[in-house]
Amino acid sequence: MKSTWADVDAFFEQHLLPADDALSAAMETSVAEGLPPISVTPPQGKLLHLLARMCGARRILEIGTLGGYSTIWLGRALPAGGKVVTLEIDQHHADVARRNIARAGLSERVEVQVGRASETLDAMIARREAPFDFVFIDADKASSDVYFDAALKLSHEGTVIVVDNVVRDGKVADATSEDADIKGIRRMTGKLARETRITATAIQTVGGKSYDGFLLAIVGAS
Repeated sequence: MKSTWADVDAFFEQHLLPADDALSAAMETSVAEGLPPISVTPPQGKLLHLLARMCGARRILEIGTLGGYSTIWLGRALPAGGKVVTLEIDQHHADVARRNIARAGLSERVEVQVGRASETLDAMIARREAPFDFVFIDADKASSDVYFDAALKLSHEGTVIVVDNVVRDGKVADATSEDADIKGIRRMTGKLARETRITATAIQTVGGKSYDGFLLAIVGAS
């Protein structure tokens, strides 16, 4: 089945995602620089782009930059004067991302901040950073609940929040798991079940990166 999932991804990429030199170079550079092969797939990147455009985002927060592939998709969704703030813990990853973002012509609308995301987010909250319209969380899953709590504090009514990789090949359903990533996702989901300010769902996906899924939420009670 995995080969079929990849073939389907390839089919839709061929028809719906025209060749793009900047995005291709970002992926190739990330591989050449030894970054882990965990970027979103092209269809997933396009989905983020469309979601950001659908909600009219002018300010976007990304938690987990890696090589900047998803950052480019998000940056391109912005209108003139828009901004992406993206957080990355690894200096090498951030350096690669900045080069990829510059190649895509997005340096003026993307700010890469380096450091532990939880600390950077706390600082943003403390200085009353302007709220974001769209948040993409794609960092270590063990801290999923921490990142979501911070994202909520940096949001306004109508903010869209996407959390990637929440299914983990189906392992998220295992209540006995001792995996730190699974525990983090389950803590986040448990909090969301009790959070009256959020309306959310989760979608399972298959594709070139196998079996996983994402959580989609909007700030504001239903």
